[in-house]
Amino acid sequence: MTEPALKGLTETNALINFGDLPTHIDEMLQSGVALYRQDRAAADAMFRAALAADPSVLPTYFCLAKIHTYSGALDAALTAAEAGIAEAARQIGIGADFRAWSPADVANGADPNGATRFALYMIKALAFIHLRRNEPAEANAVLAQLARLGWLEAVGGHVVAELAGANG
Repeated sequence: MTEPALKGLTETNALINFGDLPTHIDEMLQSGVALYRQDRAAADAMFRAALAADPSVLPTYFCLAKIHTYSGALDAALTAAEAGIAEAARQIGIGADFRAWSPADVANGADPNGATRFALYMIKALAFIHLRRNEPAEANAVLAQLARLGWLEAVGGHVVAELAGANG
């Protein structure tokens, strides 16, 4: 999944480049994106069906976290983000608790389509979700870990940090 694909979830009338996915999963994600504009419950169901079909496909977690964040279903967004981080960690071969990660654990995060980069973006998303849940201390703790890992700027975490500072 490329960086533009992360932003593309809100664009209209365009297919999203989720990266190299199994065709049936990509079709489900594309359908979910299209459904989101008209029927958020159906979009959620489509993304959940994609997740059930193949829980190793990381963009599905992103889609769920994003639609739930946008719609204000922040508990569901938090659950999706945490599950996405845990699945990415499994694929990387490190522990699920990102708070225990070291910079060496995420040293290969430069690959825009890799599990490490996905995990780092989802950590940033997690900070934003905590901020939206009015949990600034938790958001700042997540951002501090992202900074300790050396990836705050590279994944745009500074934007969330600025929001946290404005709201904190």
